[in-house]
Formats: sequence, C-alpha cells, structure tokens
Amino acid sequence: MAKKKKAISKKSFGKKILIAFIGVLFFSGLLVGWSFYHKVFAPNVVLKNKNSEYIYIPTGSKFIDVLRMLQSEGMLKESESFSWLAEIMKYSNNVKPGRYLIRSKMNNRDLIKMLRSGQQTPLRLTFSNLRTIEQLAGIVGSKIEADSLAILTLMRDKGIQEMNGFTSDNSLSAMIPDTYEFYWNTSAEQFYERILKEYKKYWTQERIKKAEEIGFTKAQVSILASIVEQETRKNDEKPTIAGVYINRYKKGMKLEADPTLVYSLGDFNIRRVLNEHKLIDSPYNTYMYVGLPPGPICMPSKASIDAVLNYKKHNYIFFCAREDFSGYHSFASTYDVHLQNARRFQRELNKRGIRS
Repeated sequence: MAKKKKAISKKSFGKKILIAFIGVLFFSGLLVGWSFYHKVFAPNVVLKNKNSEYIYIPTGSKFIDVLRMLQSEGMLKESESFSWLAEIMKYSNNVKPGRYLIRSKMNNRDLIKMLRSGQQTPLRLTFSNLRTIEQLAGIVGSKIEADSLAILTLMRDKGIQEMNGFTSDNSLSAMIPDTYEFYWNTSAEQFYERILKEYKKYWTQERIKKAEEIGFTKAQVSILASIVEQETRKNDEKPTIAGVYINRYKKGMKLEADPTLVYSLGDFNIRRVLNEHKLIDSPYNTYMYVGLPPGPICMPSKASIDAVLNYKKHNYIFFCAREDFSGYHSFASTYDVHLQNARRFQRELNKRGIRS
C-alpha cells in the first residue's frame, strides 16, 4: 500500500512538473508573441506637435543613412526594433530615394512597407509668370532633387535644344504654364522630358496649322505671346494686341514693344519706359531691331499663346495704355490718333508722379 501511494505521489509530482513546464512555455510564448507584436505593430513614429512630416531620401542612400535621418529628426521611439524588422522585411538592401510622408504613430511595418515600395508623395509645382530660364531653374531646383545648375545647363545646351526644335535662346518656349506633378527625386533629364511631353500635348495639329497660317513656328508664336503677356493681363484684349504686332510684323515694321526694353535692361520693376531706354543695344530691343526677339521675354500663359493663334484681324498699328489705369488700352490706325492717346496717358503719369 505504501508503494502504491509512493507511485501515485511520483505520478502527481510529474504532472505538476509537466503543467509547470507547459505554463512556462505558454508564458514564454506570450512574451515572445507580445515582443514580436510590439516590434511590428506598436506605434513607433513620434512627431513633435505634428500629425505628419516629410522626409527626403537622396538618390544613392543606404539603409544606415535612412536610419540616421530618422534618428536625427527624433522620429523613432525604438531604433532597434525598426532596424530588426527592416532586415526581416529586406528593406535594408532595398532603399528607394524619394519624398515620403511620415505620419505620427505609424508602426514599423507600415513605415518600412511604404519606404520599401517607393510609395512617395509627388510634388505639385505651378509654373506661371516666370521671366527667365534662371528663374525657372532656381524654382525647380529648390523643389526637386535635381540641382538648379543641372537644369539650367540642360536648357542652355545647344545640341539638346536643337534636337528638340529649340535654340538656347528660346528654350523657355518649351514650358507650357500649368500645374505639374513630379517626384522629388526627379533628375534634370526627367524634368525636361516631362516638360516636352506636355508641350507636345498642348501643340495639337489644330494649333500647329494656325501657326503656319500666320507664318510662324511654334517658338515664334510663344515669343510673340510673351510680349502680349507683358502688355496686358486682360485676356479679352490679348487677341487685339496680338493683331497689332502681327500687323507691324507683316508690314516689316519694328515691333517697338516696351516690355522688350524692360527685358533688355533686366530691371523688371520699371514702370515707365523712357526714350533713353530705347538706346540699349540688345537683340531684344525691338525699337532697334526689326522682327521678333531671339527668345521669349517671359513664360507666356496659354491665354496669350491662344491669343496669338487666334489674333483679331483689324487695321490697328498703334496702342497705348488708357489714362484711366483700368489695364486696358487705346488703339489707333494712324500715328496722329496714337499721339493724342499717348499724350493723355503721359499727362496722367506725370500727374501721379510716376517717373520710372
């Protein structure tokens, strides 16, 4: 009987050991599971007083660069768990450059998944009212990874421009003002390819035919449109002003466009063009040289380009700003009438004390 009790006691002890072992395994499993869940799914992104923030990963970056960037910005609660999961998810050898939107309280899995997939947020850039290639390159270079000098060099490259139907002087004609989407890591070459794509889309066969009927190339249309753009902001008046310049052009007259003098001088704050300004020797001085200048004096709007293509046919040769400063102009077919219009405007300029 004693032996039987002893056997039962050993059996009971063995069960207790087994239960304890299973319990240890169970709690160890819970601990491992909780640790895994915490590393993968627990929020690990911290943004100070922000719901979201962008990070910019340059081309050629390694995982260590990304990690240091996140650490330096104080975005990670735990760098170790991020690095651990990045290795498991094979992101450490699959870094993609770009502009990424990081949201507060993102977990490691979602953050790594986004970065690994290259799911970056595009930039929206609106181009309008730019005067020079330098301005364009500066604005674009400040928004995307491509250096402004690389963009400027490309758009001044004679070989590249001639291959695409432009010259280094009229390369700004390739820019059709609009809102464009670019990825931050866009190169200068990719930027230019996108611009050319939109340019070709804009220049439909109908527009090309209208340019040919005037006797202009597409670039010449843009050049004249840039002058129209600087003459008036009134879209309803632009076809009339375009008609004045086309009348002068076809008669072999000098265009005598004040905005070309402003461009020649490089001082875009001039409010009143004086006779002394007409003496500057520049191919853009249309008071000195017959025909169109070698390139656009600004980035013309679509309204100005279409105003040239659909210019109003009339007999006007002259125009000047109205003395009421409404932004509209007075037109004339004879020089005598033009002088009367001009004197009224000049008197008002003097009355208001506008000298330059």
